[in-house]
Amino acid sequence: MEQDIKIIVATHKKYQMPDDDLYVPLQVGAEGKENLGYEVDNKGDNISSKNPYFCELTGLYWAWKNLNAEYIGLVHYRRYFTLAKKVPKEKNEKFRKVLNKNEVKKYFKETDVILPKKRKYFIENLYDHYKHTMYVEPLDETRRVIEEKYPEYLEEFDKLHKRTSAHMFNMFIMKKNILDEYCKWLFDILFELEKRIDSNKYDAFHARFYGRVSELLLDVWIETNKINYKEIKVMDMEKINWWKKGKSFLNAKFFGKKYEKSF
Repeated sequence: MEQDIKIIVATHKKYQMPDDDLYVPLQVGAEGKENLGYEVDNKGDNISSKNPYFCELTGLYWAWKNLNAEYIGLVHYRRYFTLAKKVPKEKNEKFRKVLNKNEVKKYFKETDVILPKKRKYFIENLYDHYKHTMYVEPLDETRRVIEEKYPEYLEEFDKLHKRTSAHMFNMFIMKKNILDEYCKWLFDILFELEKRIDSNKYDAFHARFYGRVSELLLDVWIETNKINYKEIKVMDMEKINWWKKGKSFLNAKFFGKKYEKSF
């Protein structure tokens, strides 16, 4: 039987999209915004209005509640999975190298979840990296939520103080039944966190902490539940200024200067 696989491409602006019906371009934070001509996250059961705080998670919530597919995934308009050994420099060539339906099918013969290759931080653990670059209060409050509501996950959460790598970007492809369980857990935690922390105390960049906390929660859920997964390389569609990114990290770690924008 043909596998029904849908991967949403979270975007807030018009952008080149893959020429493959595997992908569903989705305008996140569509509530109150001009329609870009893509699918929108403000119809059906949705939390589109929370996008300034939840980032691409409003797209994940929409896909969880409204997409009917055997497998569901999330990527970003400027970041995709790829099996290319060498990533092309030209954008059009990059789009020819994004993960396609046949490649996804082959992976799901062996696994239940596809994740990006882990990002390694080398010189500090995940908790310290978050504390240096962001305001740590939301992450600390998340621990208290887990301790109260899901104590069986606390041991894995506390490994953030030791681990120096993680599956980042809120990117994955999962069997729908696994996605259901993950989203029930994730959004229950985040909605409780929303009750406890006033996002308005932060500027617009740092108020988006729900999306950043969720990046760290993914491995907590994967490892606690011993979910079988395979890793695939991530391809950035735009050039990354590694010098600027590195400088910002060093300023955060050694001089207490929090990040001011995404890279």
